[in-house]
Amino acid sequence: MAGKPVRPASAIDQTRRMLSLVTYLRERPGARVEDVARAFGISEDELVSDLDVLPMCGTSFRGGDLLDIDTDGERIWWHNPDDVAEPLRIAADEATALLVAARAVSTLPGLRESDRQALLRATAKVEAASGEAAGASARLSVTFESEGGVFADVDRAISERRRLWIRYYSPARDELTEREIDPIRLVSVGHTYVEAWCRRSEARRTFRLDRVAEIKILDEPSAPPEVELRDLSEGLVQPAAEDPEVVVEVGPGGRWVAEYYPHDSADELADGGLRITLRTPDPASLRRLALRLGRDGRIVSPPELADSARHAARDALAAYDGVEVRESHGAGAVQERQDDRQERGL
Repeated sequence: MAGKPVRPASAIDQTRRMLSLVTYLRERPGARVEDVARAFGISEDELVSDLDVLPMCGTSFRGGDLLDIDTDGERIWWHNPDDVAEPLRIAADEATALLVAARAVSTLPGLRESDRQALLRATAKVEAASGEAAGASARLSVTFESEGGVFADVDRAISERRRLWIRYYSPARDELTEREIDPIRLVSVGHTYVEAWCRRSEARRTFRLDRVAEIKILDEPSAPPEVELRDLSEGLVQPAAEDPEVVVEVGPGGRWVAEYYPHDSADELADGGLRITLRTPDPASLRRLALRLGRDGRIVSPPELADSARHAARDALAAYDGVEVRESHGAGAVQERQDDRQERGL
């Protein structure tokens, strides 16, 4: 089997291919892997990746009647095609979920107009057969992340193999940076990301789409180095065991840290805050986080990093107006001092 890493097509193209693959395999029991890959114009690795997904699909939202498809590396076997061929019967909750999902997908940027119209026609038929469930689904809606066409532009760039220019917000540094990236694939792990080769850092990077402030598709071809696609089943960020551990405690106003920073654990505190444990190869980079949190949080450990954050807060206030800050206040004193000045009208 070919082992050379390949760059996948867009998510929409892959979905279209997999739908065709179901019909193709039903008519060709025991089809050879190499023949199927050649027929669809993809590598054997891409085909096996599709086959890993298909057994998660089926005729029931509850997990029953899934496609029983597997391969021995040479041939592909579908063990229950007759079950899938039976007339589909769905419950009211399944009809509601299907209609909500179909309406959401029909508004997805980058969807071909012919596919959109076909989806709308199918949705209308499901609505007619669903009765009251159709009315219930009309009161629900799903909004896709990355509004403003970011998803569409990334998907198009992957499909056309073109480079992207982005202005990207980095929460770790609290700054916007401009980058040119060669997109590799779109992935969804809690949020939607693009995995790409970053020309600024000359390394593979993962960018969260809702942090892209601006995006442009460039005329320059996208040419990322051949890279082995990572297994993302355990999450996008997998800190190394040797990375230093940092513990941060935040109040209710700092709970956003658990969303923006990959972490090992986030334990609830009595005041509605969180005790967050994370790993990072550069703990010093979290000093800026402590200053941003103000009185909404503090670094607990390691002790030297907590001391460094307190010193940084003290120095910031000293530069601000020459007033010495009691070290015990820590980074929270920055926000308190600013609040005092605002109350005095300064």
